[in-house]
Formats: sequence, C-alpha cells, structure tokens
Amino acid sequence: MRFALALILTTALAPNLVLGAPAAWTVDKAASRLSFSSSVSGQPFTGVFRQWDAAIRFDPKRLADSSVAATIYLASAASGSGDRDALLPDQDWFWVSHFPKATFTAKGFRQLGPGRYAAPGVLSLRGVAKPLTLPFSLAISGGVARMSAQVDLNRLAFGVGQGEWQATDTVPATVTVKVDLTARRTP
Repeated sequence: MRFALALILTTALAPNLVLGAPAAWTVDKAASRLSFSSSVSGQPFTGVFRQWDAAIRFDPKRLADSSVAATIYLASAASGSGDRDALLPDQDWFWVSHFPKATFTAKGFRQLGPGRYAAPGVLSLRGVAKPLTLPFSLAISGGVARMSAQVDLNRLAFGVGQGEWQATDTVPATVTVKVDLTARRTP
C-alpha cells in the first residue's frame, strides 16, 4: 500500500520536479534601454526611464510557463528638456507622489514566428490597470538574450495628461514605448 501511494505521488510530482520553472534572466542594465517618444507642439522628442527592473523567466520551449514582471520608477523619466522633466512628476502627468511606479506583468507568452513573440499582460500606470500585449523579437546566443519591443499606448486611457494636457492638439494621445534589452541567463 505504501509503495503504491509513493508511486502515485512520485508520478504526480515528477513533471514539476523535472521541468521546474523556465530559466531566470538578469537584465544587463548598462546594455538595455527603456524609452518613450511623443511630441510637443509638433516637435518630436524621445525620453528614457533611468530606473527600472524586470524579473524574467523565459524558455522558448515553455512559453506557457514564461513570465515577466517589470517595474518602472516614474520619477526617473528624463526627456531631454528641463521644463518638461519638471512637469512629468506632477499631478497632471505621472503624479509620482501618489503613483511612484508603473508595472507590467505577463505570464504565458505566444510565438508569432521565428524569433518573434507576444507577451499578453497587464500594464498598471497611475492607478489604472489595462490589458496590454507586448510584441517582441528575441535572439538568444549562448547565455545572452537580446530583446526588442515597441508598443503604442494611449496616455489618456491611463489618466496621463490631466487639465490642459488632456487636449491632444499640443501633446498627442499616443506615446510610443520602446524596449531594447540585453539579459544574461542566471546560472
């Protein structure tokens, strides 16, 4: 009887013990960049978030178990203009005193083609959580992965740009977010 119970438990648990979680990846921050671009009065600009983290588990053979949890520290936004950068933390834009960070979480990726994937997840920004699918390309060579992604966001859907900034004649509703990431497989 004990042998049968041990055999049943071993059989039920074995796949989890053998497979474990997909490999963990550590972001090489010096070789990675999280940027955003838009325009003000028709003048384009590109900014960056200087502080962000991502916990990544990825295996192209186990996409259903792959995941990412990214945290973006909004006070680290820099757009190349002192006047604009002074406004970004305020209540009309990111309201950093109330919402210091944005998050993107996704689990269960899909393959779109060779080296191309989609990460369906949730973006939380300024207290608003919305579904977001992040399409990305990925190349893995040895223990190094290089990922590139670009997605357009409607800033107004997250309440970014209040008061006079809700109008889209000065600042368009669409903001493009770009991720260029290099990560190393964690041993």
